[in-house]
Amino acid sequence: MSHYKSDNSSLRKLTLSGLLVTLGIVFGDIGTSPLYVMRAIVSVNPHFNAEYITGAVSCVIWTLTLQTTVKYVLLALRADNNGEGGILALFSLLKNKYGKKLWIAAAIGAAALIADGVITPAITVTSAIEGLNAVVPNVPTIPIAILIIIFIFIVQQMGTGKIGKFIGPFMLLWFLMLGILGLCNTFICPAIFKAFNPWWAIKLLWNYPGWFLILGAVFLCTTGAEALYSDLGHCGRKNISVSWIFVKIMLILNYLGQGAWLISNATIVGDKNPFYAIMPHWFTIPGVLMSTGAAIIASQALLSGSFTIFSEAINLRMWPKLKIKYPTIEKGQLYIPAVNWSLLAGCLLTVVLFRDSGHMEAAYGLAITITMLMTTILLTFYLLSLHVNKILCLVFIIFFASIEGIFFIANLFKFTHGGWFSIIIAGIVAAIMIIWHKAIELRRSYVDYRNLRSNVDCLMDIRNDKEIPKYASNLVYLIESEDPDKIESKVLYSIINKQPKRADHYWFVHIKHVDSPEALYYTTDIIEPEAIYRLTMYIGFRVDPKVNVYLRQIVEDLVNEGLLDLRSGYPSLKKRNIDGDFRFIMIRRIFSPSSNCRGFARFIMRTHQRLRWLGISDQEAFGLDTSMVTAETVPLIINSTPGRRIIQTS
Repeated sequence: MSHYKSDNSSLRKLTLSGLLVTLGIVFGDIGTSPLYVMRAIVSVNPHFNAEYITGAVSCVIWTLTLQTTVKYVLLALRADNNGEGGILALFSLLKNKYGKKLWIAAAIGAAALIADGVITPAITVTSAIEGLNAVVPNVPTIPIAILIIIFIFIVQQMGTGKIGKFIGPFMLLWFLMLGILGLCNTFICPAIFKAFNPWWAIKLLWNYPGWFLILGAVFLCTTGAEALYSDLGHCGRKNISVSWIFVKIMLILNYLGQGAWLISNATIVGDKNPFYAIMPHWFTIPGVLMSTGAAIIASQALLSGSFTIFSEAINLRMWPKLKIKYPTIEKGQLYIPAVNWSLLAGCLLTVVLFRDSGHMEAAYGLAITITMLMTTILLTFYLLSLHVNKILCLVFIIFFASIEGIFFIANLFKFTHGGWFSIIIAGIVAAIMIIWHKAIELRRSYVDYRNLRSNVDCLMDIRNDKEIPKYASNLVYLIESEDPDKIESKVLYSIINKQPKRADHYWFVHIKHVDSPEALYYTTDIIEPEAIYRLTMYIGFRVDPKVNVYLRQIVEDLVNEGLLDLRSGYPSLKKRNIDGDFRFIMIRRIFSPSSNCRGFARFIMRTHQRLRWLGISDQEAFGLDTSMVTAETVPLIINSTPGRRIIQTS
């Protein structure tokens, strides 16, 4: 038996280079929030006063503190699944104990995060390009934004390995720019520092009748917190936690500077974006270029996160199998073409539909509050699994669910102005995840299993029956049974009844996706020496399931251990030490219209059948050479209620 042990020690080390990489990978989304947060706050109340701005900035500071620092940096980053983070990695950690209770919450949260991934590139790139209006009025921002967004998605297929070393230093300059510009402007109105007192936030929300609209705008400052948690596996908790101290200081300084400028220039703000207004005029063009670069990096990080989510969803049986590519050898680097082009279509639709970043703000934020609520639920169960005091767990969920519930209600008021767009995207993705997962569960519950060992004599008789033409030297079936003594009846039917298949060796391979993201090991059960083998491959949810490659490696191990003679059974080939051929049989179960099941189960199964077009075939998903694969289709008949039986009459 071969084993794999995840080694994340390099990720957990606190190093200067690690901190620099973290700035580039982790904080792109939350780091570009100053582009639009204060403008959104001003748009809620264009006739603002100093008290309003001070209270709003106070809301931003304490949202970053409670939501991002306390919940995500101090708490969520500790809920790692062998070094991996994110809502599906967290669910994977809990599914064995609480899976039946939490899988819908995980699906909804992941779907909402995908919706955020559609809108973020659109709003960040458009906001950055709109800064050109300060230098060149009426510049066509939409065509420029569309070209940049198309460029971002095209380069995904090449990976980010070559430009990765530039991302960290660039984002370091970006955050320094935010902090310096903000600090310089605080001297215009030092009273803005009163925003550190949470009383100003409470006072604003208590006295202002449109408090929910303010919170809807304020929430945009923390939308990147969930992405921060998802990137845990790339950089490690220590690097993220320490670099967040620097990032948070720079962000708060910039918000303070924008607030000070707004208070001092209340009469001339108009439709100006305070982010660009605090820049010296000569710095506007460099500022726009820096903003565009930061927007591209933020988009790249979210796209990488989206690819990871779909990869994990596939292995958790929440999404049809998709073609996954690995453009670089770097850990965590993957590319899913179908996801990439679908997200591009969504981004372009967002830009064309909403036209400017001001309108996109209405669509932004609502979906991510749902993800945060679902993460809070999963984190509560995680704390329970660690045997944390139940009262403390109750305090945790009440406190953060209350904060996020308020933000959710606040963002609901943006539903008719654009929030509907993100909810539709999240709803479609969540519906597919839920239906697919439920259908897989239904299918597995109605699969008929037989005892493998009680059929060994029959298989050996077929193997030794020279009257039956040899089908292959090595015949491989991918099976679903986790019980080493059980096998699907359809597999035995394929070998014995459908067309007797004689082979020198029968291989029954079970793929088990495990919680450890990078796990890759196997166990071997020799049912009959030199004849029947049962293998279980344990594959992490971040590992490419190249079954053909792994089977070849296992066979090499068995040959080296003297447990297998791989030479062909044909005498003319055996004497020349030529290895026998391999043939895979893929059994595809099609839901039968003759199934007698309830309406809901029938709807789930029929919808699952129609959703198959979203994915690729099993042989392509498992990396099998199609010339070595034979696909057999069998009906899946579900009878949840007894059917009538025809009777004989005279």
